Amino acid sequence: MIYAVWLPLLVPFLAGPLARRGAEQLPPRVAAWALTVLAAVLAVSSTAALALAGALRLPFVATRAHLSPALLGDASPVTVPAAATAVVALTALSVLLPREIHRHLRELRTAREEFADVPHAGDLYVRQDDRPDAYALPGRPGRVVVPTGMLRALDAREREVLFAHERAHLAGRHHLFAVCAESAAALHPALRALRAPLSYALERWADESAARATGDRALTARAVGRAALAAHSASAAGPGPGARPRFALGATAGPVPRRVAALLTAPARTRVPRGPLPRVLACLLLASVALSTAAALDAAADLHTGIEIAQGEHGLGEPRYSGWR
Repeated sequence: MIYAVWLPLLVPFLAGPLARRGAEQLPPRVAAWALTVLAAVLAVSSTAALALAGALRLPFVATRAHLSPALLGDASPVTVPAAATAVVALTALSVLLPREIHRHLRELRTAREEFADVPHAGDLYVRQDDRPDAYALPGRPGRVVVPTGMLRALDAREREVLFAHERAHLAGRHHLFAVCAESAAALHPALRALRAPLSYALERWADESAARATGDRALTARAVGRAALAAHSASAAGPGPGARPRFALGATAGPVPRRVAALLTAPARTRVPRGPLPRVLACLLLASVALSTAAALDAAADLHTGIEIAQGEHGLGEPRYSGWR
């Protein structure tokens, strides 16, 4: 059915705003996982629907796949135009996603080569650069990159907070969450709306880890605020050398005032909050995911039935077998 194409493509437009609002009700770690899983499921569902219920309904594609025209299912006048649009979209996705992954790997490889011969103390790499910045460079092993400009901007205790924050990014493999969100956004444009709340959740996750490591939430808030102010002042002067890779997370990213305010309040909740609003948002999000997944599964079942029909028509005189052959 043609709805199997449209529903998974339309659901992300609804799920994005709901997810942004719902993520604010959750602890940072739970929010990061929820947003990442949501983005992955919706992206896979929409892409699967394009392939299964869209592209394979185009007569030319069905013929090339040696399938019966009965696979097309209905005779709706919008079936062929929708299927043609699906083919165009799938072609674009087959180009965008590999290019996104290649760009990510190239940036990380270039950044790691830059520090191949730089002296370091454990996982800490100090770069001779007057511009304040700091970020976690993923890899094996992971590295905390801090320019000398940032070290001068903070006192000794604040530096320990900064190092703990970046090490939390490495320990939690937060770059994989960011890569998943970027890949989902490449598969469906509406999922770009999830990148900002996910980035905030990851930074809050690292903030809370740094606060636990240092045992001082006020110190952590002050260190995050001062580091962000120093980085903002430097960025206003223009870009400098040694820019960080896009997926290298740093303590100065995201809405810093909100992060500082959160650190100065009670510790982050460890349980899913109770109350009508979180429950309503959770139900709506689960319904969105279920609807999108069900439509994709319906497309897969429709494809399976169509192939059985095609096998029956092309295998006259041969024994019939149920299922895939």
